[in-house]
Amino acid sequence: CNVRDTSYVNIRVGDLEARPAFSFEKLNPCDSLRFRFTNTSAAPGSRPFTATSFVWDFGDGSAPVPAGAGSVTHDFPAPGSYHVKLQLVDSGYCNAPEELDSVLNVAVLVDASFVTPPAGCAPYPALFENTSAGGKSFSWDFGDGIGTSTEKSPTYTFQNPGTYTVRLQVVDSGTCNITDSASFQIEVFSKPRAAIGNVTPQPPEVNTPLTFQNNSQDAVRYKWFFGDGDSAQTSNLLPVSHEYNESRSYEALLVAYNANGCPDTARRIVQTLIEAAVDVPNAFTPQSGDVNSIVFARGFGISRLRFTIWNRWGQKVFETENRKTGWDGTYKGKLQPMDVYAYTLEVEFVDGKKATKKGDITLIR
Repeated sequence: CNVRDTSYVNIRVGDLEARPAFSFEKLNPCDSLRFRFTNTSAAPGSRPFTATSFVWDFGDGSAPVPAGAGSVTHDFPAPGSYHVKLQLVDSGYCNAPEELDSVLNVAVLVDASFVTPPAGCAPYPALFENTSAGGKSFSWDFGDGIGTSTEKSPTYTFQNPGTYTVRLQVVDSGTCNITDSASFQIEVFSKPRAAIGNVTPQPPEVNTPLTFQNNSQDAVRYKWFFGDGDSAQTSNLLPVSHEYNESRSYEALLVAYNANGCPDTARRIVQTLIEAAVDVPNAFTPQSGDVNSIVFARGFGISRLRFTIWNRWGQKVFETENRKTGWDGTYKGKLQPMDVYAYTLEVEFVDGKKATKKGDITLIR
């Protein structure tokens, strides 16, 4: 309707750049929470700072304080950590607005403390969260004869198993006690050794499950990932068998855990050879507790299926589209009578071929 329109934006271009910077110090007496903040920013020679070039934000909920070069004092309401910001707000400088942020630990007494998990598995990257009250400088000794740090909250990797006493020393010349220290003991556990032994048959045989040997050491439980979405958990070194559904290469993983929960992983590439096939048993014995207690549509290379069972009166008593789900002989929670049941099976294989199968199943009680 209006055919055309125009909008504008103002762009400020200049070469007058200020460089914000500040320092701070705690003022006596040592039990006060008063600090002096000194603006050490550098101004270009042709434009000195004015009394309103900056704004101080002390991070404690108090009102921002306009200021220029020089110093200001501030009383904090309580001990704690505060984000103190010096904000350049003078639009005469090309980099305005710009701010400098620093974390200030305010305390009457410096009190060293830190938190970290008490245990890990080698190599263990431990994270140390510094929770000290006060502190201007920090000195860490990680207790292994090697590692030290002056970071506030460092991360350190313990390469070897053992028990380590970690010590933190905190110094704050503005507090009454000036220095304090804290220590904590960390247990670093060894890892087990995961190992996959022989996998048979390799080369693969048609429609034959693969058997994996477990050669792990110093572990108490195991989790197998077969690479096709299936997994299994065991608590012994007995071989495990797995039936694949498609011809291809798979990466099988074995994760071994020791008594301390430390893991190790082994990998093995295996080959499979699958030819499309499907069948249904002609009888089963519900609630027998053995492999014949549930009737499945079994096969190889199956992409999708629908397995349906009816009783002699044409009533549908079971249906599934999951090849790993079978009928346990019940309908609506009630075990069905001994009889002959009819089934239909519709299958689509991974190669795109389809098949239909019909037959009878005898429920034996």
